[in-house]
Amino acid sequence: MSQLLSVRGGRRLEGEVTIQGAKNSVLPILAATLLARGQVALLGCPRLRDVDASIRILRHLGCDAHWEADALAVDTTALRRCEISDVLMREMRSSAIFLGAILARCGQADLSYPGGCELGPRPIDLHLAGLRDLGAEIREEGGFLHCRADRLRGREVVLRMPSVGATENLMLAACGAEGVTVISNAAREPEVVDLQNFLNACGARVSGAGSSAVSIEGGQDLHGCTYRVMPDRIAAATYLCAAASAGGDIYLRGAEEGHLSTVTAALREAGCTVTADSGGIRALCRERLRAVGPVQTAPYPGFPTDAQAVLMAALLRSRGATVFEENIFENRYRHVDELIRMGASIRVSGRVAVVTGVERLHSAPVRCTDLRGGAALCVAALAAEGETRVSQICHIDRGYEDLARDLRALGADAVRVEETENG
Repeated sequence: MSQLLSVRGGRRLEGEVTIQGAKNSVLPILAATLLARGQVALLGCPRLRDVDASIRILRHLGCDAHWEADALAVDTTALRRCEISDVLMREMRSSAIFLGAILARCGQADLSYPGGCELGPRPIDLHLAGLRDLGAEIREEGGFLHCRADRLRGREVVLRMPSVGATENLMLAACGAEGVTVISNAAREPEVVDLQNFLNACGARVSGAGSSAVSIEGGQDLHGCTYRVMPDRIAAATYLCAAASAGGDIYLRGAEEGHLSTVTAALREAGCTVTADSGGIRALCRERLRAVGPVQTAPYPGFPTDAQAVLMAALLRSRGATVFEENIFENRYRHVDELIRMGASIRVSGRVAVVTGVERLHSAPVRCTDLRGGAALCVAALAAEGETRVSQICHIDRGYEDLARDLRALGADAVRVEETENG
């Protein structure tokens, strides 16, 4: 039987929570373990549906992956396959990240196009073009990719746009290439830096992550290591927006403000007091929020597309109107219709959404449309009158270890309940 999230609004938040390891960091790191001979211990690895999907892919390839207390132990020494089934690939968008690693390790890879949240086209053409630049022969046939590379050769690869996935895939492939690869117009996200740090901990020679040029000296023999995954900046943004929505005083242990400064800047503009120290971030939200200047999503260090929905939810009862412009994914406003069911005033035209603050939000049965949209519904429910029941929370479980648990730690009335036939 499926489950719902039941959230009763009207409670100010107060408390502390430790931020989980980053979903968008651990997935490419799990793919990178294919390059390391020996055991890898990942500390702070979040227990997510997408992590489970990655574990299934690793096991399908012949690797060992199992939990040891709070660490995920991975040993890829016994890898025996270079293909991933269509069923496994469809479980998440990030499965494409395995392509570069398998190609570098095996010299060939066969897999289908990935699945995941339906946020509009997220083509992997940049991944494929970059891999071809490194010498891979790729044949696309019936939704499958057949990749061969007897020898990958390092060179400069210029990305048409700073794609996180393409940058990471090319970093992995380049570890198995001869010579030096330079990825120009690379994505600058903190998760790319985390991947570089992991690879270097395994013996790779990667530099420049966090800038627009990443350099990889291929041909190094990589070994296992123990590595701690960075904190999840989008989970931190979610809980900051939860406090902004409900009001309150919370502390996020482990959160790094430098990773989400555009989000904290928007919340300060809205009237929250956000401070950071070496241990984490504190948010104090006492008054009704104000509308903020235009929020335009952009590649890092711009405003993250993954935080757009939760900030929108936090501003539903603000004074004035806020304009959102989504510049990364086409279908990133699928949560809007569900927020409107709760009394929100939002008008959407193409890539632009205008949120006009309302006095009150009310409870309603709502449905998750995607991972971050589902989190946004919970953020809005914290400020709504009555009990909001959020269904299809399988999307939320892809990116949050236990959203209800963490919200309860911050003082919210949020629980998982079994879904009955009548909802």
